[in-house]
Amino acid sequence: MTETHTVPEGIRSLRADKALALAFPEHSRTALQRAFDAGHVTLRGAAIRRDVSVKAGDTLEFSFPDVVPMDIKAADIALDVIFEDKHMLALNKASGMVVHPGAATGEDTLVHALLGHCADSLSGIGGVERPGIVHRLDKETTGVMVVAKTDAAHRALADQFATRSLKKFYVALVAGVPSLLSGSIDSAISRHPTHRHRMTIGEGGKPARTDWERSEAYGDLAALVRCQIFTGRTHQIRVHLKSLGHPILGDPLYGWKPDARLATQPARVMLHAEHLVLTHPISGKELDLRAPLPADFQAMIKQLKKLAKPAVKAAVKPKRRDDDAVANRGLRM
Repeated sequence: MTETHTVPEGIRSLRADKALALAFPEHSRTALQRAFDAGHVTLRGAAIRRDVSVKAGDTLEFSFPDVVPMDIKAADIALDVIFEDKHMLALNKASGMVVHPGAATGEDTLVHALLGHCADSLSGIGGVERPGIVHRLDKETTGVMVVAKTDAAHRALADQFATRSLKKFYVALVAGVPSLLSGSIDSAISRHPTHRHRMTIGEGGKPARTDWERSEAYGDLAALVRCQIFTGRTHQIRVHLKSLGHPILGDPLYGWKPDARLATQPARVMLHAEHLVLTHPISGKELDLRAPLPADFQAMIKQLKKLAKPAVKAAVKPKRRDDDAVANRGLRM
């Protein structure tokens, strides 16, 4: 179905994507972006990019591309479900699970598992490669993820992520101990100019803000840091904590090096999406979603506490007064 929008009077210059987002709040920004990317937004009969400027009197026509039938097999993979109803579900993602299928992945991604768990009740608005997926976590990162089961839920959830109206909290184990108890990192993040699989802080990047708090210190070995992020840039917490001089344990990509004092080195990036607060996409009620620390995270904390615990000196038995008296008599003899 093709929809039409005429830019109202008084608008001298406005990006086409913003014009449509303002006129059609029922459509998510992600859905509108897909329409632009597919060439389904036209001005005077010609397809336009989303950053084209429009003015009063311009008429935009747009439609959404059809969702391509999925060529992905469902897999019987157990999921740790935190919350589920007919509109959405929230799960505690395991470490090692890739979210999206790709050229280098097998049939064990989160999408394969979701197809097995939800059958045909997943949202298709994300397209063939991302049914139901609203946001993502890195392969090694554990914790709370939400998935849409209907298109209406997908649009509402995607809009919360796009407008940053939800609250995202993470916990990380970092090398060394920050000298401050808390702080805020407001540094833009962009793709590294030479190492394309890494991100970096620098001019020309996208704005990114991370608030952090030192929750617990383990001698001078490491610290438990809790973070709230207000943006969702690739590798954001990993890059920002590295900029503090405290890379996340198990993250050699951003400067972590094995510590000889650890009997067991971390086998992955020690980052966990612990807590997500959002509005239910249909009922409007607040959802407070939490995922407990995984076993490997708890084991690492236990090891750090043991190493940081000061050695207990052997107690010296105090002399009794009568012993002193006997000793003194002996000296007089």
